[in-house]
Amino acid sequence: MSFAFSIEKQIASLVHPSVLPRQAERLRHETFILRRLASSVTVMCLAPLFLAIYGAPVVWHALVFVWCIVPIGAVLFLSRSGDLLLAQAICIVSFVGAATTIAAGGGPWEAALVWLVLAPFEGVLSQNFRLVLSAGVLSALAALGLTIADRNGIIHTGFATGHAPLLVLPAIIYATLAAHGLVSFQIGREKSARLRTDHYRAVYDTLDDLIIHQDRNGVAEFISPNCLAFCGLPAADLMGRGLFEHIHVADRPAFLKAISDAAAGPHTIAATLRLRALTGQGKAAQEPSFRWVELRARRFAIDSEETNARPDRVVSILRDITQFKQREQAYETARATAEEANAWKDKFLANVSHELRTPLNAIIGFSEILADQDLSPQETAKQREYAAIIQKSGQHLLAVVNSILDMSKIQSGAFDLRPEPFALPPLIDLSCDMVKLKATEGGVELVRAYPEKIDDIVGDKRAYKQILLNLLSNAIKFTPRGGRVTVKLRPDGNHIVVSVADTGIGIAPNDLVNLGCPFFQAGASYDRPYEGTGLGLSVVRGLVGLHGGTIAIESELNQGTCVSVRLPLDCRRLPASKTGTAKIETLPRRSRSDDPRLFSNEMMVKKIA
Repeated sequence: MSFAFSIEKQIASLVHPSVLPRQAERLRHETFILRRLASSVTVMCLAPLFLAIYGAPVVWHALVFVWCIVPIGAVLFLSRSGDLLLAQAICIVSFVGAATTIAAGGGPWEAALVWLVLAPFEGVLSQNFRLVLSAGVLSALAALGLTIADRNGIIHTGFATGHAPLLVLPAIIYATLAAHGLVSFQIGREKSARLRTDHYRAVYDTLDDLIIHQDRNGVAEFISPNCLAFCGLPAADLMGRGLFEHIHVADRPAFLKAISDAAAGPHTIAATLRLRALTGQGKAAQEPSFRWVELRARRFAIDSEETNARPDRVVSILRDITQFKQREQAYETARATAEEANAWKDKFLANVSHELRTPLNAIIGFSEILADQDLSPQETAKQREYAAIIQKSGQHLLAVVNSILDMSKIQSGAFDLRPEPFALPPLIDLSCDMVKLKATEGGVELVRAYPEKIDDIVGDKRAYKQILLNLLSNAIKFTPRGGRVTVKLRPDGNHIVVSVADTGIGIAPNDLVNLGCPFFQAGASYDRPYEGTGLGLSVVRGLVGLHGGTIAIESELNQGTCVSVRLPLDCRRLPASKTGTAKIETLPRRSRSDDPRLFSNEMMVKKIA
């Protein structure tokens, strides 16, 4: 097999470059070269055997040998010029010359007859009627000349004796007519094949799909001319293994399996693949991108009558389904968004109904008591107690409504950031002062620690204040009496990190993954001791995301929680989160480092409550 492949490769290297793009013409050239080289080499190999049997050759023997190796010169001429017609004419002359030399030299006239009869057949491969007829005429003239010369005694041949004249001309005429018929048959078959090819090409040009002919290994042998319009690549880039190399690595096994299954069975095999293509024009055309294509492959049988035949050719149709995939993805995204919105609505109704109903009942109930003369208590202290309950319920109701409105603005993209330079420590002081009363009532120690000198930052001051209030409120709410909440501030390159650590109840590992989701409450149950809607951390996550920051949460049950918010020094330099929410990283709780005695001398520690 390797020897035959090597011979085929050597023969192909002798074909003139101008013929290589035309497959049929190249095949004729290769056949001519192979036949001529094979016959000439055979003669050269038999020369030593001739010398061993007959001894030194006479003159006409040497001339016949020369005529037999003339086709080698025709092969060299064809390889240099690509003119098959003239190369075959040289071979025809060598045939007639060999026959004339044999007859004139006194050799067997039967051998000369064979060479003259074969001369017209030499022109069959050229598919040229004139060459075939010229070969026949030349052979007939050579036969007549030899016969006349023999009858006049010029030379002594066997053509003028016996029935030779009656055999030579009819044989040459028959050979010429047979060669003419073969040429007509070949031309007619090529026209039919060309017509069929034109029909297929018309279909290929009409379709927007890419048509590919492959072997069972996926090697492309033909690609329809619309390849450039289909994927921005010339057909030459996809020929051979080029198509396989342009398919996404993850889809290559599916591609090979589809081609193999199609070649092995009579059914159409379909597969969805990603094909690397070029888009745009000029420099932009050098940017590759993957397109979704639908592959439909089916074998075409070489010989359907042979039951044992194993066809190994496959025709494939590639259809661009990128827009369909995009619409499908958009549909899935819209469906997921709708489901999420529906779930958000259900959670909203389930959680907010309780948080709204409880303070409203208190407000309405105690208001009715105070408004009814018969039910209203006469003691001033009792009236003030009822009024305080109404005020506390109203404040709680206002906080719930504000949280819902803030969350709605963030998720809808309606929250408008107003960046401005400001100092962060005074804002922390203000936030701590606002929650100081709540910390005092809960018996929680509130501590602030930060470096003495911190540069101003650029951000939305309102959003920063909301972030601090929500984090401080959560930390104080979930820290039991006697606990401590610590606010820390430290620079981190082009960012600043604000940490709020508490010694509270902590968060279970199963609840860490859901932190920051709207209305999620760790350890939520009907008998939970802490009130709230579960929107505080969600609002923080949204505001941090709008500033291009991140959140890290460290927590462990009964060991406390530390929430670290990493924000840029200038939010205008970094893009906001594409999802509108900041990324939350959950970490195991480290050893407590929020004891003021452990802070370095560079930190200023201040006990708030």
